Amino acid sequence: MFKNSILLVEDDDSLRVTQAMYLEREGFEVTAVGSSGEALRRIANNQYHAVVTDLRLDGVDGLEVLAAVKEKTPETEVILITGFGSVDTAVEAMKAGAYDYLTKPVDPDDLVLTLKKAFERRQLRRQVAYLQKEVAQQAGIGHIVAVSREMQRIMRSIQQVAQNDATVLIEGESGTGKELMARYIHHSGLRADGPFVAINCGALPENLLESELFGHVKGAFTGAIKDKKGLFEVADGGTLFLDEIGETSPSFQVKLLRVLEDGTFRRVGGTSEHKVNVRIIAASNKDLASLVPGGQFRRDLYYRLKVIPIYLPPLRKRVADIKSLAEHFVSHYGNRMGRRHSSLSTAAIKRLEEHTWPGNVRELENAIERALIFCQGEEIQPSDLPLEACMPPVEGFETAENSLDMSMETMEQVHIRKVLENCQWNRSRAARELGMGYNTLWRKMKKYGIQPPD
Repeated sequence: MFKNSILLVEDDDSLRVTQAMYLEREGFEVTAVGSSGEALRRIANNQYHAVVTDLRLDGVDGLEVLAAVKEKTPETEVILITGFGSVDTAVEAMKAGAYDYLTKPVDPDDLVLTLKKAFERRQLRRQVAYLQKEVAQQAGIGHIVAVSREMQRIMRSIQQVAQNDATVLIEGESGTGKELMARYIHHSGLRADGPFVAINCGALPENLLESELFGHVKGAFTGAIKDKKGLFEVADGGTLFLDEIGETSPSFQVKLLRVLEDGTFRRVGGTSEHKVNVRIIAASNKDLASLVPGGQFRRDLYYRLKVIPIYLPPLRKRVADIKSLAEHFVSHYGNRMGRRHSSLSTAAIKRLEEHTWPGNVRELENAIERALIFCQGEEIQPSDLPLEACMPPVEGFETAENSLDMSMETMEQVHIRKVLENCQWNRSRAARELGMGYNTLWRKMKKYGIQPPD
């Protein structure tokens, strides 16, 4: 049976023996010492759940014992025993980290009750720390790997960005981790205790997107049977992440601009003004600057969003991160699958580093998860990495059809079509190989007019 360990420091021999016996009878594991010097030696070489010490000892007082405990093991609870005339000093000790103090003569039952409360607080602190870690993991923050010089520079910038409320625009190819970075900024910043709300602006038609963000009033449209808050209100006091902002229409952009400028908006069908305090982080897999001249994206909104710009490079430009990312995903999915001893062979790592990763980090994550499912041994081999299951061969990019004279959109269109063809037009498989969501693939097929053969 688990017992909480206690270091009892008391220079009165009879009192020390009596208190130690009583605490042991109550189920505690007690180490009793009679001098401050012995207490400091014990603290230096051992770890205790709690320390009970007299405030006045020979040579070294209880405050020095408290300082030694908090330096070695800050989570250890310290309870001071003091005479009536030293209460002010005991209060100062609590400000320095002591849990509580008791005045002499100490009632043994009071000491036991105080210890139990101290251990309850210690357990609560551990649970809070665990939950905070879980929240961070669920937010994806644990997936951030920054070995390459490019990513280390970006992470330094993001850590600075997190400490203010400025609007952030994150740009980068699909699968580079834009939402992950947005969550990191939120959870590392001033609004960490507030909500983080994300919406994919490209996944909804304009009228539905407006209702989702701004809310609506009863009767605003067919099916609006009651008032509904929008995501701006849900995110009040926190962060709203607007993914694929480049997919929105100019008419919607006008409405969004107003909210960014003064924090006010109207629900769809409503007349009253609502005001919110929300930090905006937007993201785009398009170069928004290139959309401005043609009127596809409003210039004023572009500059309003681009207060702090962050560009996430594609995985092929940060090869130094591939090994660490892959090992992280092996550990992550290996633990979930009960394969905690799985690893990557040197040859497998080499193959990963040679791949072009058009789907970026998302494609790498999917590849590792699949490899763990199909790998027969503990060590993943190149044969376990079907990186080209649906991907066109590398030499296909060297044809005139894919020359550097083509625009990025044309290259993307050709690449998507080839992957679909290699996957026999199975959209789910193609989306996985491209490292994008099914809805994103569907929108891109619609945009480029890509249709399966009859």
